[in-house]
Amino acid sequence: MSNSRIPRWVSLLILGVGLLMVAIPGFWLYLTLTATKLHPDPGKIVSTSNSPPPPQWSRAVEQSRDLVRASVTEQNLPGISVAVGVDGKIVWAEGFGFANLEDSSPVTLDHRFRIGTVSIPLTSAGIGLLLEEGRIKLDDEIQMYVPEFGVPHWPATIRQVMGNIGGLKGEDPDEGVLTSSHCEHPTDALALFAKQPLSKAGGEYQYSTFGWVLLSEVVERAANKPLTSFLEERVFRPLGMLDTVRDSDTEPVAHEATSYFPRFFARPIYGVKPLYKYHSSCYAGSSGYLSTPSDLVRFGMGMNGGKLLRRDTVQLLQTPQRLASGAETGYGLGWELKTIAVDGQPVRTAGHEGEIFVGTSASLLTLPERGIAVAVTTNASSFVGTPAVTEKIAAAFASGR
Repeated sequence: MSNSRIPRWVSLLILGVGLLMVAIPGFWLYLTLTATKLHPDPGKIVSTSNSPPPPQWSRAVEQSRDLVRASVTEQNLPGISVAVGVDGKIVWAEGFGFANLEDSSPVTLDHRFRIGTVSIPLTSAGIGLLLEEGRIKLDDEIQMYVPEFGVPHWPATIRQVMGNIGGLKGEDPDEGVLTSSHCEHPTDALALFAKQPLSKAGGEYQYSTFGWVLLSEVVERAANKPLTSFLEERVFRPLGMLDTVRDSDTEPVAHEATSYFPRFFARPIYGVKPLYKYHSSCYAGSSGYLSTPSDLVRFGMGMNGGKLLRRDTVQLLQTPQRLASGAETGYGLGWELKTIAVDGQPVRTAGHEGEIFVGTSASLLTLPERGIAVAVTTNASSFVGTPAVTEKIAAAFASGR
């Protein structure tokens, strides 16, 4: 055999690499060309609102409308809904795009969207009520209320679990542990994750859906009623949140926007398809609620305006927690805490992103010192930019004050 002859395996390897180099851009081109552009022209996106905004907010609204329309087109979203509240009043609410692609029905202010983990601040508010009434204490160990959870090697308190430093793991979306069963009560879900290994409480920040399912059972034990009933009676009704309801595993929810999921790579830009039906009951107070942006804004304004809880209780819930090392986590007791830039100055915010499966499709953001609350929801369950859109809208309204 000639020394100059290329071995067969090398030739096959080169051929394989060459085919791969052609196939990858070819596949990407196929996805791009076959994806339906839902809203190719931002200026022609249908929108619905009930009334014009007050004149002093017209500039902020126009900036925000342009931002939302651009986001809908760039990300290829079916629909999106927005609401903004200032000083206790909703000053702007508008729906964009389609609530249902099959019949091209537009998003209205009545449409309910899955809010995912934006449900967590709602549950946190319920815990705040129980704290004020002396029915629970933050530094009580979880097992005092839920002995079925057993005694782990590293015990954790209500405060630690609320702050996502209780040593519980996060849910693996690929396993779908909580979506595979139906739960009448949060305690029914314990068997699905009670044997998950724990780490030492306070050692690290780890967002945990399981932790908020566990806290949901704490609420039921302390309130002596189902979590859903407790939140409806003590949180939703007092704040006028009449469109916030629990998702159902068996019955359709009135005025629910149809949810969609990307065809490929968790990005709607490559097209969407209807989201498959899944069980949400085992998520308890960690997820599984539907709401409107207007209701979420009512909640945010009610919390920061002292309509539901004492101001010192709200401050307690919205104070960043610390690890055993002393480092701040950037997360309170059911609230995500960060700063955004407004006219070049940092402004404190409190809110929560709404994760569903592996993506974010809802956002609630409040600027407590500015009296502003913003909520954005979409019916595309994936990695969409609702947090960025929410922050930019909040900054636009804060600049107009």
